[in-house]
Amino acid sequence: MRLARVSKELDVARVIDFQTDPSKYRHWKIRYEGEIAYLSMDVDEAGGLFDGYELKLNSYDLGVDIELADVVQRMRFEHPEVKAVVLQSGKERVFCAGANIRMLGGATHAHKVNFCKFTNETRNTFEAAGAESGQFYIAAVRGACAGGGYELALACDHIILTDDGTSSVALPEVPLLAVLPGTGGLTRVTDKRKVRRDHADVFCSIEEGIRGKRAKDWKLVDEVVANSKFDETVAARAKEFAAKSSRPSDAKGIALTPLDRRFGEDGSVTYSSVEVEIDRPKRIGRVTIHGPTHAGPESVEALHAQGASAWVLRAARELDDAILHLRNNELEIGVLVFRAQGDPALVAAQEAFLIANRADWLAHEILLYWKRVLKRVDLTSRSLVALVEPGSCFVGMLAELLFAVDRCYMAEGDFEGDNRPVATITLTEGNFGLYPMSNDLTRLQTRFLGDPHKVDEAKARAGEALDAAAANELGLVTFCFDDIDWEDEVRIFLEERASFSPDAMTGMEANLRFPGPETMETRIFGRLTAWQNWIFQRPNAVGETGALKRYGTGVRGEYDMKRV
Repeated sequence: MRLARVSKELDVARVIDFQTDPSKYRHWKIRYEGEIAYLSMDVDEAGGLFDGYELKLNSYDLGVDIELADVVQRMRFEHPEVKAVVLQSGKERVFCAGANIRMLGGATHAHKVNFCKFTNETRNTFEAAGAESGQFYIAAVRGACAGGGYELALACDHIILTDDGTSSVALPEVPLLAVLPGTGGLTRVTDKRKVRRDHADVFCSIEEGIRGKRAKDWKLVDEVVANSKFDETVAARAKEFAAKSSRPSDAKGIALTPLDRRFGEDGSVTYSSVEVEIDRPKRIGRVTIHGPTHAGPESVEALHAQGASAWVLRAARELDDAILHLRNNELEIGVLVFRAQGDPALVAAQEAFLIANRADWLAHEILLYWKRVLKRVDLTSRSLVALVEPGSCFVGMLAELLFAVDRCYMAEGDFEGDNRPVATITLTEGNFGLYPMSNDLTRLQTRFLGDPHKVDEAKARAGEALDAAAANELGLVTFCFDDIDWEDEVRIFLEERASFSPDAMTGMEANLRFPGPETMETRIFGRLTAWQNWIFQRPNAVGETGALKRYGTGVRGEYDMKRV
């Protein structure tokens, strides 16, 4: 969807839509050859999401990455037969020049940061595809592979660079733009590829990049191959990766049909199983998930027949889209309130079916998708609160929302005039390992980091419908209130939270949500939240004489040389 340029900054004038499909792709081409797919980046220069720049040299913006995210998602669900994906360029002499600099130079601060976060999440999705789903990605690099282009390659399982005297890999953001490789480049170089620190310092300080044997010796790529043998080697490597995949060769995928989604004039978004209400004066967004109306499929065959219409997949897709919409299109909504309404037993039955049939590729992929959606919630820079009200169905994967949010309020006992069932929470097998956070711990392990025995206590009560007293005793909620105090206590909290500085809240929440062990993933997002967020506001990068603003003018940026 094209957006208008309304000032010196590129501003969001209309809704950024994260839904697309192959018939609408402008930047990616896919060729399927049995168990191997060839994914070519062939960016349409005139296809930018905003006006005011061209996507030259296979550079990309959020629109290019929205298509890539869709490709990766469809590869999981629509093409289970694919075991290896070759990521390559559709243009000569350039693999990818990275994020479009003119777009970054003109974009609002919020757009830059949200863009980096979404690209990180997309990279993580195909980075995990090999280990989780047996769908391996191989980067076949010909030509210049710089910045975000190299970060695309870094997220792959294997990088092959042609040795033609000109093809190179580079992370030139520091010397060129006074910013960081914003989608995890620095972290993947050191943590994933284990590049020596001094070599990484050299690599990230030069504009021209590194090519040939040195790129291999420094672990920046896995192979350097003569140009005459490049295509042959890529094909052979794809076959090798496909051979070690456990993905079924004869599986038939399901179609990810368009979401049932309607936008209201008041900012609301209504899906088939998710509702988003917007209260602009109070800066609050309310996300309600409606549980299933039946226990779900009775067999794996029935699940496949239902496909994308199955509640357990449909709800995940709708919640995912809602979170992305709120992040990118409702920037002044500071607090998100999660509610879940429905029959807890039906939610439990749907999740239990998936868990019992994890050997089936589709059931497995749906569980993995819930893991990714819940991580998306964790990483959303809004104050998050859950309300466990009468009629709630916080069970299994939906109960994970209670442990993802910053606070959880639970209604205690019967509420006068409300004939819905008393509020309960039900834990399942899924809450104890199926949906880990970015720190590789479950949300309950993260919550009870200092009291691990509390996880065991909670697990011992799995399958029970826990009322407010039991949930509070187990430490599953922050506060419980009866019908006398409920409305006032919730109102006071929401008003107070929405009044705090968004900057302070982003910093506080990002610090508090991920205690425990560091992982590559927590470091990527932590550094994005802290360092890149800060750098994107500094005049050395985005001031009128900063490097991002001056890029392409032939004049270097002017820097305030004081260290802070």
